[in-house]
Amino acid sequence: MWQQTLAQPLTFSGIGLHLGRPVKVTIYPAAANHGLRFVRADLPGRPEILAHYSKVVDTLRATTLGEGRATLSTVEHLLAALRGAGVDNARIAVEGPEVPIMDGSAAPFALLLAETGVQTLPSPRAYLRVQRPVELHQGDRWMRVVPGEPRITYSIDFSHPLIRRQRYTVPLWSEAFEKEIAPARTFGFLKEVQYLQTKGLALGGSLDNAVVLDDAEVLNPGGFRFPEECVRHKILDAMGDLALLGLTLWGRLEVSRGSHELHYQFLQHLMEQEAAWRIWVPSPPGREKQHAWFQPTLWEGMPA
Repeated sequence: MWQQTLAQPLTFSGIGLHLGRPVKVTIYPAAANHGLRFVRADLPGRPEILAHYSKVVDTLRATTLGEGRATLSTVEHLLAALRGAGVDNARIAVEGPEVPIMDGSAAPFALLLAETGVQTLPSPRAYLRVQRPVELHQGDRWMRVVPGEPRITYSIDFSHPLIRRQRYTVPLWSEAFEKEIAPARTFGFLKEVQYLQTKGLALGGSLDNAVVLDDAEVLNPGGFRFPEECVRHKILDAMGDLALLGLTLWGRLEVSRGSHELHYQFLQHLMEQEAAWRIWVPSPPGREKQHAWFQPTLWEGMPA
């Protein structure tokens, strides 16, 4: 129930998915209530971008954040790994316009974070606790959250014979993330990848950092890591996007045919339904009488 940050700085490098250029990232510990904040360390003035849904500037094929002219794309896998490791506060310096894609999953990030470790901070973690159902529909796509223990159920439906309909459920913010969700890689179709590369995108994409399918089979040696790897990766994306809430969501989430755009619009919609949730700061052990509920208009710790 206490907030956490990294035990020490962590540095890694990798290739950006769209530009195909090397990118170096250093994650620094941060104080309580700092939140997760990116720094474009390669730009003059080192502009800072808060990891918050209000800073989303693009959701096409990845989540991109922006502040002024500074943008940073493909943030979702790293954000999911940070929240999966229980990290509430960190300063993330990125020397490039996109976070490295690594192997297309969050497993490399999760492993590095586990090796680095976390430290507890002397401030309780705040939760956005759902009290009434909230739902958003976009044609045949929809997303909802209802009161209950934190978990996510995701459903997808593709015409490809190796995907079809898949559905998976996993607890949110639990140890299940590292084994069940983090290793699931991003996936795409060969024709789409070839088209993107003609447009100057996905230049760093390869079988080393994505699951690629042609009309009938998986082109990667070894195939899928899980029979339902595709829907597990959609959960990974959703967990990264949920980190942009700035608070830990406490509720049962369900998504059908989702996307980064749907996740982003749902967060906006959820926060507008102020009667449907409360911000809850539970008592740390030994301080059970000190927990508090906050009306949304009184909560000063929420990122603006």
